Amino acid sequence: MTLLNTIILFAAGSILNMSQAQVYIMDTLKLPEPYATPSINNFSKVLGWSGGQMPTAPTGFTVSKFADGFHNPRWIYVAPNGDIFVSDAATEKPDEDERDRFGIAKTESQNFGSQNSIIMFRDRNKDGEYEERFVYKTGLNQPFGMLVIGNHFYVANTDALLRFPYDPNSTSLMGNGEKLVDLPAGGYNNHWTRNIITNPQQNKIYISVGSASNNGEYGMEEEVRRAVILEVNLDGSGEVIYASGLRNPVPMDWEPVTGNLWTAVNERDELGDELVPDYATHVKRGGFYGWPYAYFGANVDPRMGGQRMDLVSQTIVPDIALGSHTSSLGMVFYTGSQFPAKYRNGMFVGQHGSWNRSTLSGYKVLFVPFDNGSPSGPPEDFLTGFIQDSQRGVVYGRPVCVAQTPDGSLLVSDDSGKVIWKVSYR
Repeated sequence: MTLLNTIILFAAGSILNMSQAQVYIMDTLKLPEPYATPSINNFSKVLGWSGGQMPTAPTGFTVSKFADGFHNPRWIYVAPNGDIFVSDAATEKPDEDERDRFGIAKTESQNFGSQNSIIMFRDRNKDGEYEERFVYKTGLNQPFGMLVIGNHFYVANTDALLRFPYDPNSTSLMGNGEKLVDLPAGGYNNHWTRNIITNPQQNKIYISVGSASNNGEYGMEEEVRRAVILEVNLDGSGEVIYASGLRNPVPMDWEPVTGNLWTAVNERDELGDELVPDYATHVKRGGFYGWPYAYFGANVDPRMGGQRMDLVSQTIVPDIALGSHTSSLGMVFYTGSQFPAKYRNGMFVGQHGSWNRSTLSGYKVLFVPFDNGSPSGPPEDFLTGFIQDSQRGVVYGRPVCVAQTPDGSLLVSDDSGKVIWKVSYR
């Protein structure tokens, strides 16, 4: 199976030697045939961090603990005034009927039970140290994405986009909020996250919604307004599907040179160790990215029986392959000046880590260099040390979100480790 497009591929393990992670740049991406290797459930076991252990960054960088004491710190949002908000939320433990219906993977590294809260951190004297911590909002429903536009604070619950009055001086968010958009909830393997971002003009909101299934196995009627990025007006009106065929797009950011919208997508499971690679890509308005009928162009998923060949032929090839089953949940373009020049305008990707692969993949933060708005080299390991024993599948934690602070440091949420890490360069 060959894909004749220029693409950057990060292989979570080469096809010839799946025990080692290798990086490739090639003009022709060669993917294995479906089921070239067995589909194996290999859930990691989380130890947590103790005894001063912490992740490792390249020489010259310092890793420190920004905050702990969370249940499941999932997403980080940095407000225009510099306040930092963290959604402390998780999947609710599914009942037996839901597990049977949606095939939700039960992992030893999963924190069931959502706190349904947002935590706020404030650096009052603007010295880069966030001395104050507040419970900003409780009583939400699996909150994830957060956004400040003017005098409003937006929250993406798993089932709705809410809007609240916003006071930049306040340390709490009052009331129940105004429901702007109903969103589809529930589904396969914890695709509960709903992220939000506004455009530079701040007149639109984009909402990422993951699929309800692995590969459409419960019928496409379950997938209405799913596996998409939605575009709405600030009041929730005017909804359109901005892009589709995106199995589970979680992070979104604007590439700083071209102004293109980018996302990272968690691709499908159960086709073998090396299929299908997660990817990062710029998102074309009206574009179709393959799910569930095809992947990486017109590579047909055999489970779909040749359905919708019209859509197969329209499938867009993504820009960067990030390795199969890596759960690439976080992504941000670095626009700060603290880090060395090579990182300027490049992409950081948080990889939560695999469960459907014979050897672990992901469990790290990657850096992808960019030049003039396009990827210019292979992904590089940036923040590692999350895996304690790869053979036994033991990890210290699992990175999710990557966010840039006002001083140019990076924050990395580690939901299973219940901590947020700070990476600085001095």
